[in-house]
Amino acid sequence: MGRGLLKLPGIRPLLALASALVLMQAMTIIMQAKWLAQAITALFEGSPVTEQYPVLLWFLAAFAARYAISFWLQLIASRYAEKTGNDLRRQMVQQWFRLGPRFTKTEGTGHLVTLAREGTAQYKTYLELFIPRMLGMGFTPIVILFYVFKLDMMSGVILTLTLPILIVFMILVGLAAQRKIDGQFKSYKALANHFVDTLRGLETLKTLGQSGRHGETIIRVSQRYRKATMSTLRMAFLSSFALDFFTMLSVASVAVGLGLRLTEGHMLLGPALTVLILAPEYFLPVRMVGADYHATLDGKEAGEAISQMIERGKLAESKQQEAYTSAVLHGVSEKNGEFSSSEPSSGPSDVSPSTIRVVLREVSARSGVAAPSSKSFWEVTSRLALTNVQVRHEDNGPCSLNDVTFQVSGLEKVGIIGASGAGKSTLIDVLAGFQQLTSGQILYNGQPLPPEMMENWRKQTAAIPQHPTIFSGSLADNVRFYMPEASDVEVTDAIYAAGLHKLVSSLPNGLQEPIGAGGRQLSGGQEQRVALARALLSARPILLLDEPTAHLDVETEYELKQTMLPLFEGKLVFLATHRLHWMPHMDRIIVMDGGTVAETGTHEELLARQGVYYQMIQAQMEAV
Repeated sequence: MGRGLLKLPGIRPLLALASALVLMQAMTIIMQAKWLAQAITALFEGSPVTEQYPVLLWFLAAFAARYAISFWLQLIASRYAEKTGNDLRRQMVQQWFRLGPRFTKTEGTGHLVTLAREGTAQYKTYLELFIPRMLGMGFTPIVILFYVFKLDMMSGVILTLTLPILIVFMILVGLAAQRKIDGQFKSYKALANHFVDTLRGLETLKTLGQSGRHGETIIRVSQRYRKATMSTLRMAFLSSFALDFFTMLSVASVAVGLGLRLTEGHMLLGPALTVLILAPEYFLPVRMVGADYHATLDGKEAGEAISQMIERGKLAESKQQEAYTSAVLHGVSEKNGEFSSSEPSSGPSDVSPSTIRVVLREVSARSGVAAPSSKSFWEVTSRLALTNVQVRHEDNGPCSLNDVTFQVSGLEKVGIIGASGAGKSTLIDVLAGFQQLTSGQILYNGQPLPPEMMENWRKQTAAIPQHPTIFSGSLADNVRFYMPEASDVEVTDAIYAAGLHKLVSSLPNGLQEPIGAGGRQLSGGQEQRVALARALLSARPILLLDEPTAHLDVETEYELKQTMLPLFEGKLVFLATHRLHWMPHMDRIIVMDGGTVAETGTHEELLARQGVYYQMIQAQMEAV
């Protein structure tokens, strides 16, 4: 049984109902065997068939009840599996947005997409088959065994001794199969990531003349996955054969014992025939678990991978809540003079969540400071400050950001400049709410930004990355990414403002022209304009741009720049780039160096200071 199965919502009532149905099904199996054996015995003794009609009707009733219960059991398991699978997919996608694009790059887009589509489907199959099979193996053999002991002690002993042997064999086979499926899952993950990366870079490979050589790599990765799959199937077929073989030997042992005692007159035909009918039913649940084990093992692995992602997101959310609670308590204690700042307080992890909520309410009441509303929006008077922010991607790794402190307010255009590796992208992730802080805090209007507001904060931001994702669909659908309900008129206005109207007029189908995979391919500048149109259509007050023109040529960048600068008005804009020609247009410049803020100010102020920014300007001019 999977470690997280009992943690699923609604699983315990389902298990209780399913257990009751399995017990009822076991009783119908016994009644079915009893009445069938009774009818056959009577016919063997010379009784007319007509006298056995009532017994045969009882047998048919038990037979129908057995499969009606089986259908009911499978129905409730299927419905629960469908609901749980959809809920897990929704939670997993939510955690992807919480963990941010850095997590997506680490795991691989292909793996995540495959997990969301095929992985959840496999997990549904796992739940649908696993729950009835495991309950059947847990209850049905025990009920049948008690009845067999009542009829024949020797047959009961044989069945008792043989079943543990089969279970031990299943465990050994399961451990071997687990190693096989682990290797297959890793190969599948690599193949999925490789496939998506290949699709993205197919045109580049053809342009560079490397498509043939890359085809050999595809063949090699596919062959590795094929070998892992065939090895797993070989294990499944061999284990199924061995399980059936030992089961037949066990049933044959019971049959031989019954036959010897029948010939010697030590046993009646009716009980012997009932035991012989029940013997295969006794082993059937074990055989079904063994047969379905390999079919559901990949679903179990997918479910554990999904659960790990969800738990990782919840852990990040919990740490954010603890950090916010600690910041509020520390700030209020300093304000009220209740604690010395030199004495470290115990972290909120030492108390329960309910206690934390009580403390926060009391702190807010004493301080007269209300937590920011989750419905607040960025306005001209709003302020955002980062105080002593530190970010480590690994516990013992280097700091990507170290002691970052600055404040912005209103509708400013903020440039974030620095060399590669200076921490620009990490800072953008922090501002987007995707990156958890190792230490420090984010203040909104002078107060720590609460975790419950982060979801609303992300809804206020629109991101324009270095490589925007163009989905397989129409141009209009791609622009509607943030606002699926937008009308064609609104989409047209956004496209015109982003400078895409010339492209639209040249397309045969206009806004409905398919783009992305399987459609018309766009240039780098056109993709950036699509991302810009998305941001404009969303009407979100905060724009986050992470190296939006780094891969564009000078002419395309200059043309895009003339389009973007007027659209920055009336918004809070963070532009991370190493292209210094953007900086004179910024209201404030944050210069990053080695993960820290080296200096801040306007373009003129930083030039007059002749610090890091001035040296970067000089170096770039010398390079030109």
